[in-house]
This record gives sequence, C-alpha cells and structure tokens, in this order.
Amino acid sequence: MKIIFAGTPEAAVPTLEALISSDFEVVAVLTRPDAPQGRKRILTPSPVAQVAIAQGIPVIYANRIEDEVQKAIEDSAADLGVVVAYGALLPQQTLDSVKLGWINLHFSTLPHWRGAAPVQWQVISGASQAGSSVFQLVQKLDAGDVYDSREWPILPDETAGELLTRLSVLGAQQVLDVVRSIDARFAEPKPQIGESTYARKLSLEDGHLNLSRDSESVYNQFRGVTPEPGAFVLFGDERIKIIEARLGTDEEVVPSAITSVSKKLYLGCVTGSLELISVQPAGKQGMSAMDWFRGLRQEVVHVS
Repeated sequence: MKIIFAGTPEAAVPTLEALISSDFEVVAVLTRPDAPQGRKRILTPSPVAQVAIAQGIPVIYANRIEDEVQKAIEDSAADLGVVVAYGALLPQQTLDSVKLGWINLHFSTLPHWRGAAPVQWQVISGASQAGSSVFQLVQKLDAGDVYDSREWPILPDETAGELLTRLSVLGAQQVLDVVRSIDARFAEPKPQIGESTYARKLSLEDGHLNLSRDSESVYNQFRGVTPEPGAFVLFGDERIKIIEARLGTDEEVVPSAITSVSKKLYLGCVTGSLELISVQPAGKQGMSAMDWFRGLRQEVVHVS
C-alpha cells in the first residue's frame, strides 16, 4: 500500500519513521515550508521534512492546499493519507483524492479535547490519564469516526512537552496497527460518542501563572505550558520565566511572593507553593533560581 504522510513538528517524526520502516511505501510527504529558527532566524526544514529528505522521499511544501499542491498529492497515487500534526486544514477535494481517505493521530481520547493543544489542556486540567486516537479525517474538526483509541497514564511531574514526546512514540505503533488493519480490509471505525471539549491553541498569556489558586492547580498549569508557551510570573513589569519547578513542601511561605526557606526557593500560591529550580529573567539566559534570587538582595520578592 502506498502512503502519503502529512506532518510537520518533532511529534510527527516517530510515526513517519515507523511507516518508513514498515512494509508500506511512503511515496510523498506533505509538510509546512521551511521556517526561521534560532536567534539568527535561519530558514530550517521542519523535522518531518528533514527525515523525508534523508530518506529520499519527495517532499511537498505547503501552508495551504492550492492547485499545484493538490496536483502533487494526486500525482503521488497514494492509497492512504496519514496525518500527524500537519498544522493546516485539508480541503474536501484533498480528502477525496486519496483512494482510502486520510487517517489522523490525535493525542486525546476523542471526542474529548478536540483542537490544537489536547496534551497541554489535559495536563492543565489535572487529568491523570492522557489519550491517543486514530480517526478518519473529515472536514469538521477532529470529528471523524475512530479506528482506535487508547489511554495512557500521565506521570505526576510530567510536563506537556515530556508527555507529548512519549505519546508520539506510543502513537506511532498505534497508527501502524490501524494502517495494517485498513490494508487487510478489516478496520471498522466507530462514530464518536459523548460530549466534546475544545483544546484551543495556547497563547503567551496562558503561561502567566495564576497564583490565586492552590499549589496543585498552579503546578498543573506550569506543567501544561512547559516548554511552550512557557510559564512565567511578573516581577514588577519584568517577566520571569519558570523553566524548572516542582510541587513545594509544607514550608510557610508568603502568597504571591518568592521566599527563600532552608536554602530552597518557593513561589507562594493561595495555599501551598512551588519550589523554583531554574528561571530565565527577561533578556537573560536561564539560570539557577537561587542565583537569580540572591542577586536581588531581598528577603521576599513579591510577584504577580
């Protein structure tokens, strides 16, 4: 069976690599165009494009499906399309142009957490279980029939970035299992049942830690926005990014303030605290949180 793969970020790479290593033939890869990376803003191929180029697989670059791109997809003569975090919508003409349609790996148990950031919102919500689903791609957002849905535990201190990396590897095998069932013609997708929840794309402001909540909720928020868009508090007008933290102990701390207790640094919540390990002040490199705090020469630093 010939497959066209659509994906862009690192989270899509394990599935592409699994398909390349399988008995199936990846005839083309659809990905977003090169994007500027790093401080020097050097144009760099997406992680998916880099794998495809290294394997000699034809790459179709597109932010949207226009006539030339549509023709390239049709010319690939693929039997099945596989999508993992491509980052753009596929129009109905594109969905119809592949004989067996398109399947999509989504990191939630659908219909829960439809949308762009399911992993992040599962962590922020305090869920103990994450999910992954392989479903038939349709025009409506993440609404197609589901071939396979699985649940995985969220580890107590796992950030969204760490969870996404783990799910991308687990999901790769899940996709491969579904592709094999489709190829064998015994796949039976089932309609989604239940209420849907929307996992919108996170904004920079979603990383502003809400210290008016208990420490567990704040810690869930920190984990859910790490590494992107990144957690932060405001020290006056200065944004202090929280790179590494963990749930605090029962030390007495000041709410909405950073306090040093027994050579450890704590960020006070309305109840409880977060222990700060490393931070990044605005315009500076990341550093030990205690080193940053010592440089302020204050006993208590009030933040918001």
